[in-house]
Amino acid sequence: MTEYKAVKVTKGSSGWGGPLVIQPEAEKKYIVSVTGGGIHPVAQHIADLTGAEAVDGFKTSVEKEKMACVVIDCGGTARCGVYPKMGVLTLNLTPTSPSGPLMKFIQEDNFVSGIKESDVQLAEGAEASVMATAHPKNAQELKNEAREKVAQMKNSNGEPRKQSLVEKIGRGMGGVICILYQAARETIEQVMKNIIPFMALVSMLIGIILYTGIGDLIANFVSPLAVNIWGLLLLSVICAVPILSPLLGPGAVIAQVVGVLVGVEIGKGNIPPSLALPALFAINPQVGADFVPVGLTLGEAKPETVEVGVPAVLISRLITGPLAVMIAYVFSFGLYE
Repeated sequence: MTEYKAVKVTKGSSGWGGPLVIQPEAEKKYIVSVTGGGIHPVAQHIADLTGAEAVDGFKTSVEKEKMACVVIDCGGTARCGVYPKMGVLTLNLTPTSPSGPLMKFIQEDNFVSGIKESDVQLAEGAEASVMATAHPKNAQELKNEAREKVAQMKNSNGEPRKQSLVEKIGRGMGGVICILYQAARETIEQVMKNIIPFMALVSMLIGIILYTGIGDLIANFVSPLAVNIWGLLLLSVICAVPILSPLLGPGAVIAQVVGVLVGVEIGKGNIPPSLALPALFAINPQVGADFVPVGLTLGEAKPETVEVGVPAVLISRLITGPLAVMIAYVFSFGLYE
């Protein structure tokens, strides 16, 4: 029988969260790497220290109940929050703080970022035992607690207490107000933590491009591809290559930079405005390519489905990417005249 050891993972120099203690067990023995390009060295290092098994999340589907932890390289979008929501300890190689649509699930006790191999050390016995006692409650325990609360609300005759009409109206109005208030608060959080920083990033990129002149250098490569439909088709194929797309997807960095460059060149008059719409689709075939195995896992796909589905989706981008550019090109006729 394999003896598993615990490791302590601390945040990197610019990271957030943690420290986390990873304690594999017989039922939770997999270190899942969802980083693209095979098993990441950090995931393999954790597996070597703990005695667990490292697997490539792009090729093999693992049930969340069998994951000791997951290693990702998300720039702050979906994957950051998906696995914490599933109750899986999440190790992000990218130094990010809670962000994205699922940021409310990202806590210091289930997420750590900016990690390297040097941030993974064997844990002391006391730390491992503390982690075991602090393990989140499973679904059955939550159901039992819910039943107990319902039982406490019943009167001595075993029947639920009847609410008056005024009480029902009050509770209903209170529930609506709470929902609206929570929606407003989450909207403000999304704007403050996601939209405004993105606007600042784009403004900074435009300023750097205009001030340093680096845009002219990069435009020498981008502009020839963006001045006609054939160049845009070639650009979409490059972004959709199955080997590159999972690496270009995290954080949408490539799409942001190239998008700003194309926008600046359109403003200068070097690229026709009519190519703006097809250019948008030409630089985005890789979007979501890094999320394919995560999406199949959320859909509870079988391992065989994941092994076939991931390469099938990535290869399909080679067809749908250029096709989207052609459709956008057709619909752009007369759009800016």
